[in-house]
Amino acid sequence: MSAEAGPVSGGADERVRRVRLPADRRTPAAARALVRTMLLEARLPELLNEALLLTTELTTNAVEHARTELDIEVDTDRNGLTVTVTDFASGPVDELIVGVRNTTSDITEVAARGRGLLLVDHFSSRWGTTYLPTGKGVWFRLDRPGPGGSARPSAGPLRVAEPDRNGDGTPSAAAMSELMQLTPDSYADEPLPEFATGLLTRVGEMVGAAGGTVRLDRGDGLGTQVFARYGRPPRDGNELLRVPLAVHRPYAGELELDAAPSAYARPLAVLAAERLSLHLENDRLRRADVRRSTWLTFLAEASELLAQSLDVELTMALIPQLVVPRLGQWCAVHTTDEWGRLRLAASSHADEAMLPQLHRILQETGPDSIQSRLREASRNAAQVPLGGPMEGFAVPLIARGQRLGTLAVGRHQRHRHDPDEVSVLEDVARRAALAIENARIHAERRRVAQTLQQSLLPPVLPVVEGIGFAAEYVPTGDDAEVGGDFYDVLPLSDGRWLVVVGDVSGKGVQAAAVTGLVRDVIRVLVGDGKPLPEVLGRLNETLVERGGGRYCTLALAAVAPGDGDQLDVSLHLAGHDRPVLLHGGGGATFVGVGGTALGLLDTITTPTAELTLKPGDALIFYTDGVTERRRGRELFGTDRLRESAAPLAGYSADVVAARLRAATIAFSVEPPRDDIAILVLRNDTP
Repeated sequence: MSAEAGPVSGGADERVRRVRLPADRRTPAAARALVRTMLLEARLPELLNEALLLTTELTTNAVEHARTELDIEVDTDRNGLTVTVTDFASGPVDELIVGVRNTTSDITEVAARGRGLLLVDHFSSRWGTTYLPTGKGVWFRLDRPGPGGSARPSAGPLRVAEPDRNGDGTPSAAAMSELMQLTPDSYADEPLPEFATGLLTRVGEMVGAAGGTVRLDRGDGLGTQVFARYGRPPRDGNELLRVPLAVHRPYAGELELDAAPSAYARPLAVLAAERLSLHLENDRLRRADVRRSTWLTFLAEASELLAQSLDVELTMALIPQLVVPRLGQWCAVHTTDEWGRLRLAASSHADEAMLPQLHRILQETGPDSIQSRLREASRNAAQVPLGGPMEGFAVPLIARGQRLGTLAVGRHQRHRHDPDEVSVLEDVARRAALAIENARIHAERRRVAQTLQQSLLPPVLPVVEGIGFAAEYVPTGDDAEVGGDFYDVLPLSDGRWLVVVGDVSGKGVQAAAVTGLVRDVIRVLVGDGKPLPEVLGRLNETLVERGGGRYCTLALAAVAPGDGDQLDVSLHLAGHDRPVLLHGGGGATFVGVGGTALGLLDTITTPTAELTLKPGDALIFYTDGVTERRRGRELFGTDRLRESAAPLAGYSADVVAARLRAATIAFSVEPPRDDIAILVLRNDTP
């Protein structure tokens, strides 16, 4: 027969239907529904079993191997049925190969033609394969028994119960159809064991097996388990039929039958094993997908936890807690010093009683010690296995090209780490190293900020007879930022003392630079004996020229002994909040006249206010970090400051400053958003 020839149909009363179906697991069911409908319309129910069986076989093969869309053509006439399944996988053009129905009962004689067409060859009246440039197809013909059709025996119409084997001992079409249509229950909690048991039972009944077992190892450390069982256990000395399951690692297993040797026992066992393997592979992929989704969630949560800490020690202590026991029995984090030496920073063990032993082993030295392997991992920047007694592996901690140390993880109690776990641990090591490096950078920034901030404040306030000085300073909640608030107390050339409280706009290094500039200019000009209005004028010129757009509010108060026990104060305010005068006999008022902030305009006005402090009176200076302290939308404000200061009449300068600082901090549970500076000047004359 030539390649142009196709399947031969009956001609009369011919019905043809063509459908294109996707490469989907539901395609075989759709194809069966089409064939069933066509057979019922053509009144050919006696061909239903064989037609459904062979349609399932061809469409399943097309879906699993070609992985393209497929066309199914169903051609019925009064004498029988022709079904053609065509896929679109590329292949060479070849001649039509036609096979005549095999009449032998020995299935192995046709198995050499290909197991995919074993059933087609065995049950069809005629069949063939067609190779075309667009793809390839397989067709089969089923003839109605009797006049006008083939004379071969038929399985008869679809019945509820039918013998598993024909009179000659070969499996019946109904039994084969039931075997091929057996599928897992998608609504069951664990559908595969039930499906495997049903499949094994059907095969066992078809080949007359006394018993059978399916064994499966999922690679989860539990070893090989009995997945399904049929009949009785095999007797000693019986030769068993074993077929390995075609599954990928970490899965491994086999199907075992206690059956007498026959021509069709092994092909049927192989067919059942392949069907079970297909569903097990789906299960493996599903579990792998769930497992990987779980690992992604774990990594996201770990990253979030590591990112929340900017403390080096806390970050390193957190790493073993994330790893144990989910990724190993124990975990140790080592960091390197400037000489490259490893130091144990944190560790954890699933059994806390084993921690002393773990620490002892980690401290051992020698060519085969864990310390030696850890140095190798850090030096080579590569994963290194760890031998007993604490078996596991170590990965380097590297961030931004810097070698920070190693992360050592012990194996699980019952099994070694699988490739997914190794990949997750390497990812954890990368994220942990980055978190440690970020924490170190933040710690360095904090040290720099604290050092810079301290350089902008006087180390101690002077001790002057009859005058009490006290100050409180609270940096912003972000201790890595330098604020612009400052204070100082300087001696003047005429014997007076100058109290300085200021606030430079903004935060950070630029604000600190301007703050240092303001302090230095004031010190130089005051040291030259310049009057305070001139000091403020020149300072304004300096900020306009060199302030970089930043401005400064300033309060200057020159203090000197006055008549009797009084203190005379000359107060100059350059855009700064008015200080609070706390009377020794009780009561508090705001004093001073506001002026122009420095660095905004070419000329400024700074009126002078002359004050007298009686014994026990105190003058309280502060920055906007006090009055602008927030609790939701509410501000601490100047009125609350005055009310908080009023009950402190009669207390020393230290107590007044400390109490006002405490009242400001207690106003809100949030950390300060701005620096808080308070300076108290008090007449301590008895």
